[in-house]
Amino acid sequence: MHADHLIGVFNISEIVRGCFQSAYLGYYAFEPFANQGYMTQGLRLLVEHAFNTLKLHRLEANIRPENKASIKLVKKTGFQKEGYSPNYLYLDGAWRDHERWAIIARQK
Repeated sequence: MHADHLIGVFNISEIVRGCFQSAYLGYYAFEPFANQGYMTQGLRLLVEHAFNTLKLHRLEANIRPENKASIKLVKKTGFQKEGYSPNYLYLDGAWRDHERWAIIARQK
């Protein structure tokens, strides 16, 4: 592990409480550390924290279809594809399509 290096960033945003108990997930890795499994480890820890500590029920990640590494990451972490949102976000000067991926806290 790289204890003295920042290898990437995760964020949980737009937490909605009440009957929804959901939030959006964002993340990125810094290039020298990409494709080494660190993001998988980090996302697993973040999901555990979101469900066990923050008591969320659902996390959602919206991913551009061409971002194969990101799709691979969420699949490995247990997210399920829920749908496709055309023209979802305005990025790099154009409206971009996104796939909607989510993970639900295990029912007890």
